[in-house]
Amino acid sequence: MIEKARSLLKDVFGYDHFRPLQAEVIANLLRRNDTLVIMPTGGGKSLCYQIPALIFEGLTVVVSPLISLMKDQVGQLTELGIPAVVLNSSLSAQAYRHNVQQVRENRVRLLYMAPETLLRPGTLNMLAATPPACLSIDEAHCISQWGHDFRPEYRRLTEVRERFPQAACLALTATATPRVRQDIAECLRFSPDNAFISSFDRKNLLIRMVPKRQPFQQTIEFLKKFPDQSGIIYCLTRRQVDELHAALKELGFSVRPYHAGLNEAERSENQERFIRDDIQIIVATVAFGMGIDKPNIRFVLHYDLPKNIEGYYQEIGRAGRDGLPAECLLLFRYGDTRKIRYFIDQKEEPERQVAYRHLNALVDLAETGQCRRIPLLAYFGETFGAEKCDMCDNCLGEGAKTTDLTIPVQKFLSCVRRTGEIFGAAYVTDVLRGSRSQKITGFGHQNLSTYGIGKDLSKAQWQQVARLCLRQKLMVRDPQYGSLKLTPKAWAVFRGKEKVSGRLRDDEVRVRAEPPAHDSALFEILRDRRKALADAADVPPYAVFPDKTLIEMASFFPRSPERLMQIHGVGRVKHERYGAIFLEIIDRYCREKNIKEKANPRSKSAEVSPISGWKQRHEIIGEAFVYGRSVSDLMGKFNIKRGTVIDHLCRYVQKSGYTLSPERLAAEVTVSASRQKQAAEAFERLGADLLKPVFEELGGDVTYEDLKLLRLCYLMG
Repeated sequence: MIEKARSLLKDVFGYDHFRPLQAEVIANLLRRNDTLVIMPTGGGKSLCYQIPALIFEGLTVVVSPLISLMKDQVGQLTELGIPAVVLNSSLSAQAYRHNVQQVRENRVRLLYMAPETLLRPGTLNMLAATPPACLSIDEAHCISQWGHDFRPEYRRLTEVRERFPQAACLALTATATPRVRQDIAECLRFSPDNAFISSFDRKNLLIRMVPKRQPFQQTIEFLKKFPDQSGIIYCLTRRQVDELHAALKELGFSVRPYHAGLNEAERSENQERFIRDDIQIIVATVAFGMGIDKPNIRFVLHYDLPKNIEGYYQEIGRAGRDGLPAECLLLFRYGDTRKIRYFIDQKEEPERQVAYRHLNALVDLAETGQCRRIPLLAYFGETFGAEKCDMCDNCLGEGAKTTDLTIPVQKFLSCVRRTGEIFGAAYVTDVLRGSRSQKITGFGHQNLSTYGIGKDLSKAQWQQVARLCLRQKLMVRDPQYGSLKLTPKAWAVFRGKEKVSGRLRDDEVRVRAEPPAHDSALFEILRDRRKALADAADVPPYAVFPDKTLIEMASFFPRSPERLMQIHGVGRVKHERYGAIFLEIIDRYCREKNIKEKANPRSKSAEVSPISGWKQRHEIIGEAFVYGRSVSDLMGKFNIKRGTVIDHLCRYVQKSGYTLSPERLAAEVTVSASRQKQAAEAFERLGADLLKPVFEELGGDVTYEDLKLLRLCYLMG
């Protein structure tokens, strides 16, 4: 029958040769053996059930959670003259009934549906009248509770297997660790002899992971490399998608958004325009791309950190399906894990620990100094057969050079040992940096020989050392409590028999430069004029010019178009639209006050384009606070509540990595100075990750809004 399959491959699908493992999988399934297939995205999984469906006598049922995949494949099969239908929520009642009738009359070769649809009594009764010859389960990793996308309804597919024992079963996935593969096989009662595992190495993908410093500017520079070519930009949240899409669209990029917050018609239209090359770029959450078979995607950019390696691998796998070179860029900042950890903490055990393991593995991949394919493939149980791939930033020498970190590692391991191996990395870091916290003095750890010997490194850098020790298996972390314990391997480092190399980045903590001294009277005049222009255009004031632009105008007093173009946020378009208006105001004010133009230290080569003038709301509010605006001012300016302003300030610090004045933050708190001190001590004892323990420690009489401000004070101090 394999010859029949080869004939169909050419005559129906137009391919001359099978891809790796396709022929073996098809042959095994045609022998009616239940079969597990692990094949990377773009490896040709769909043909593994589509060709057998044309050979089997009877119906092939394809189970998938992806409406887009069903629509795409049914459309392609229909074009090839293969009778295929779908049953899902996207159909009208009339279309749904029509497709059911087609199945009942045995006019269909392939029937696509979601597991929820398959498990309905009506669907099972329909299939009982036309028993399926094959049950194909796509995205089979959803079966496993150890997978990154566990779905309980997938687990219930065993009921369908029992109801239709005559159907050969095929389970397929692109992302499955050895543990997930074992769980799938055990759940479906597959023999281990019938597992086919393809290589996870996509050789045509250039993988790069770089420090996330100025993400929007980095995105623009990256997109310049791919003019008029298709690509996907992944963001973690819907809001980030909307803001980034709006900014790119304003700059003239051919771009559309995609996330679950858009209505179905808009999502479908944007996806269709992308598939048809009517637009080049999709900015999306992870909701986009599954089941989309677009071969000419030339790049995938991760603007935010994915939640796990499975998701990352699946998302970069959408690039270069045509086998031509494609580039995958991840903007990495360890601080981005905070938001993911927040979501993980909402889960129940053991799902929470599984999610943390997945996240930590991704961080290890992003921070490694070796060939990125080595840990990436090892995660899926595959050994990369070379030291270098020459298709990642580390192998190409683009990343930061590794240095000898043996001494910092020895310091950290020694401190873990001397503190009793019962504390986490944050506490060990505080001891190394000489913190005078009540917790440290309570344990007497200020008397240790390792106390204060690590002041040469920042907290962020010591956290990197801790993660390096974990990656090198020099210590292990307790999965429940987070305490660190040394492994036997650590002693070789202690004794100087082994050296440890790695990279320490200093980009995770950035201090915002103080705004220049400016003429406050001129600033207010400029601000009033900006407000009038914004009202007339029905846009927010920052859409005309951000505060930083006005402050620079009121600092350097530009009197000519050339000097105005040197001001932050003044590009050609803004200059043409507003330049003459603001120059006239500045010129008149300077003549009245006898003020001379000042030299702007920004050289012509360092001019900031209108691209870098784009700001997210939390950056606008954060910068306004830095420049002297109070919380109440910002409430009135943006017509938002106090809690919303505080949340923006938190994001300004946590997401953008900037600092705020602890004194000014404390001035916004409504409780007494003594109560603020008690809160700081509570944060020192209990940590700053969660507010509820501190809230309860203080008796519940300090509001969460004040606690958020006090946490910022604690972190900034």
